Amino acid sequence: MMRALDLAEAVEAGDLTPSALVELCAEAIASQPFDIHAFAHLDLDGARTRAAHLQPKGGLYGLPVGVKDIIDTARMPTQFGSPLYKGYKPKADAPIVVMTEDADGILLGKTVTTEFAFLNPPPTLNPHDPAHTPGGSSSGSAAGVAAGLMPLAYGTQTGGSVIRPASFCGVAAIKPSYRLLPMTGVKPFAPLLDTLGVFGARVIDVAFGLAAVSGRALRVDGQDFGAPTFGVSRFAFAGAAESEAEAALTAAIRALEKAGAKVVEVDLPAVFAEAHAAHRIINNYEGAVSLSYEHRHGRDKLSPILRDLLDEGAAIPIEDYDEARGVAHRARKACFGVFEPIDALLTFSAPGGAPGVESTGNPQFNKLVTLLGLPAVNVPGYRSAEGLPVGVQVIAAFGEDHRALAAGAYLEAALAKS
Repeated sequence: MMRALDLAEAVEAGDLTPSALVELCAEAIASQPFDIHAFAHLDLDGARTRAAHLQPKGGLYGLPVGVKDIIDTARMPTQFGSPLYKGYKPKADAPIVVMTEDADGILLGKTVTTEFAFLNPPPTLNPHDPAHTPGGSSSGSAAGVAAGLMPLAYGTQTGGSVIRPASFCGVAAIKPSYRLLPMTGVKPFAPLLDTLGVFGARVIDVAFGLAAVSGRALRVDGQDFGAPTFGVSRFAFAGAAESEAEAALTAAIRALEKAGAKVVEVDLPAVFAEAHAAHRIINNYEGAVSLSYEHRHGRDKLSPILRDLLDEGAAIPIEDYDEARGVAHRARKACFGVFEPIDALLTFSAPGGAPGVESTGNPQFNKLVTLLGLPAVNVPGYRSAEGLPVGVQVIAAFGEDHRALAAGAYLEAALAKS
């Protein structure tokens, strides 16, 4: 995999140029053992042109970045993973795209998304095994970074669409605090939930990328904590995890304790179980509202799984939706007590390793965190008996994105030493 921070430091030192970085990506894309179908649209010519004229002064230092294909780009098609929008070109770039170029990043192309960022399986394959899904909905971003096609990529999460594919593909990723990054110009599904995220090889790479594009002091080095306290919860209300996810969590706990961290079991507030259930109501109701035009005028071009979701969402009474929003509000208030005695919360990123290509996996361990708007980091480092990656999820309090990244980097370093 390409390590974003190392590449940026090489550019800063004069050992690499933005043009050389683009050619590294081009060579990696051309030499894939099998085509993982990471890109919905690849713009090497545009990337080369920008790189040739770029004199990076900081920020992303000319790093190529993949952009999920639900994010508006004026110079490239934005097709939302749907035939309804084949060839569609927005009039303007989304703010996150403008911010990326302002930070001296180079747009490499649009990465494959599932249809309107829902659950219908995409053509993208898991680079570790093409018989397995890369996860979704940020499929191309996770798989492309894992395959070493680009150092950084953007995804979005409404249920588990950043953390889950990162776990399945063995890369680091952050779903930041709700609205830390702007969602204007990103196709909405459930606005109360939708959140932009970043993929990279390591937690320190993800932190570097998020810091550069957001202008916030979020960089970490894995040594930011002296003796941190990690809480552990298995989110029993979300259902059971598979043995490989349990093994990954156990390995993380042992590595943390060996590194000198304190690890304690945490009892979560009862309202969290209610909030986990409320996610479905909010997700489906808002999805039906956001995609009402497509549902009405393009129903025959929607996948059955999305049509069913929109039918269900359209039938939800407004009273149920408002009640679910109230539950979410109470659950967010309850978060303060959870994080008072701990630095970060540790749980599963996904139920297990990546399933087959007929599914994108289950976001059962991500829904609550998305609803609460908390920053969450996938930390890679464990492999199942089949050789598939299985990550663990590190969560911090709202607005404590640096703490989430620092805790994730601490765990990543501990796993590397264990």
